[in-house]
Amino acid sequence: MERKNRIMNKKKIVVGMSGGVDSSVAAYLLKEQGYDVIGVTMQIWQDEERNVQEENGGCCGLRAVEDAQRVAQALDIPYYVMNFKEEFKCKVMDYFVEEYLAGRTPNPCIACNRYVKWESMLKRSLEIGADYIATGHYARIARMSNGRYAVRNSVTAKKDQTYALYSLTQEQLAHTMMPIGEYTKEEIREIASKAGLPVAHKPDSQEICFIPDNDYASFIDKTAGERVPEEGNFVTKDGRILGRHLGITHYTVGQRKGLNLAMGRPVFVTQLRPEANEVVIGEAEEVFGDTLYCNQVNYMGMESLPQPREVLAKIRYAHAGEQCMVERVADDVIKCTFHKPVRAITPGQAVVFYDDGYVLGGGNIIGTKMP
Repeated sequence: MERKNRIMNKKKIVVGMSGGVDSSVAAYLLKEQGYDVIGVTMQIWQDEERNVQEENGGCCGLRAVEDAQRVAQALDIPYYVMNFKEEFKCKVMDYFVEEYLAGRTPNPCIACNRYVKWESMLKRSLEIGADYIATGHYARIARMSNGRYAVRNSVTAKKDQTYALYSLTQEQLAHTMMPIGEYTKEEIREIASKAGLPVAHKPDSQEICFIPDNDYASFIDKTAGERVPEEGNFVTKDGRILGRHLGITHYTVGQRKGLNLAMGRPVFVTQLRPEANEVVIGEAEEVFGDTLYCNQVNYMGMESLPQPREVLAKIRYAHAGEQCMVERVADDVIKCTFHKPVRAITPGQAVVFYDDGYVLGGGNIIGTKMP
């Protein structure tokens, strides 16, 4: 009778399986811990030819489905494909294109996490009776002393993925598990190998999943059509024309390569001016700044920001972070003042606030001036 009760009380977890080693080991670990595990892969690709889908090595293409299916069979767990094509196109692909057209540099993985992997998949999973969802992210979830949930750095800084998770809500975190955050990548591969998982040595995916060739500009040209910005001028910050650019969607703040400007020295993109169709060029030191403003703020470990606070802030995925003072200057605007200048403050990217490895919150970078 006691064993029967334990089985009846087993928590049901839907694991988002990308066909990679990380999510596969997440499913394995949770099954080993006694959870009732269901494997799910999100179908996000649009209506491409089959050979295009097969060539895609991203997290949710046909190859991902096939690999995830093989892992599910090896683990003897149920496996399904959930269709999120519409959500992915609206919340990720369209957002990506619109941001570039507006002269900003988006982070589609953050949008995918927030609106597809969590908002859509969690909702669908709860509807089918699951208690939690789980992913293969290198991050941990903790309950703070103030009662709030927060994402916490993984044990390996090299693979830490907390930056891309800052926008998750308290409700989403309360129903989420991230079991591999306690391990290094090498340990995960070793676990997969010992468990006999068929993807133990599968290479990691590096590119944006819906742009497998990494050619952002061509994707935007094809998607946006006549709305793609025309060629314009490279200018100095005071408006002096230096040459012609290919269109603002080809550039981002901090860029040096591919400018094709014969200046006799390295120069960099310091600003995009979409209203004038200008790309501003400057010296290396002009790429650095000590102040940024962000909006669309999501509070995670902290409930709000009633007074200025010292935090560690990261302004891009690979940024190690820099100490800064954050203060709320409007209803949905936070000002960040860095102790040391940081390189390439880029509108459209996220700034994420940390305290002792815990994510306090973050927002969308507006720029270096108050909007």
